[in-house]
Amino acid sequence: MSKFGAYLKTRDFRNTILLAIGSVIAVVLIAFFSLGFYTNHGQGIPVPQLKGLSAEKAFQILKDQGFDYQVDSVFQLDKPPGSVIEQDPDAGTLVKQNRVIYITVVSGLAPNISLPDVEQTPYISAVATLKNLGLKIDTTYRSDIAKNQVLEIQYNGQVIKPGFKLPKGSTITLVLGDGAGASEVEIPDLINQDLDAAKFVIGHSGGLALGEIQYQGAITDSTNLVVIGQSPMKTDSATKVAIGTRINLTVTQGKKADGAN
Repeated sequence: MSKFGAYLKTRDFRNTILLAIGSVIAVVLIAFFSLGFYTNHGQGIPVPQLKGLSAEKAFQILKDQGFDYQVDSVFQLDKPPGSVIEQDPDAGTLVKQNRVIYITVVSGLAPNISLPDVEQTPYISAVATLKNLGLKIDTTYRSDIAKNQVLEIQYNGQVIKPGFKLPKGSTITLVLGDGAGASEVEIPDLINQDLDAAKFVIGHSGGLALGEIQYQGAITDSTNLVVIGQSPMKTDSATKVAIGTRINLTVTQGKKADGAN
């Protein structure tokens, strides 16, 4: 057997190996506990509760407790401006002194948004689109056969069009059709018009009907009749009548009244 092999069986060799292993374990334990002591493992300062506080109060608390902080801002309709709504780390988390605490504060300045094109769309669809943008909705109705359809949009009493810039959270008014249409129609002025022309106007008035036709004087040419009277007649005090009103005409033969073209 070689001398090296014989040495491996000696007590001195075993003691050397045990001493080496013990040294390694000692170094690891010293390093572990030293690192824990250096970093204050398991120890620290608890992060204060900041949510719900005003930004000024939150800043003062962080400053008094030795924390640094960074601030982000967002706009929210249902939160008071200047209040803290988020924090990182959460309250109660143990951190080292001088740790940066990130907080989110509600901005008091509403961002502008661009009005989308919701005209001539159903009310339910328009409201869903507008509320997603953070707008508040009022409604009013106008006579129109398009029931609950957006006819126009108003802001502060003025009609606004798609692309108009307004602050988020603003209240706009949707003008909707009531489904009934107009209940009145303008009275046409038919005096001195040919009978055929007067019939055309009545037929395309959007709600009037031709009533009785009275003939005045001798009629020799039925293709050349002129309106000399109508009932009802447009006046300064009466310019509209209910839909379905019949217009009665008085016509005469031949020559038009003075002043006619």
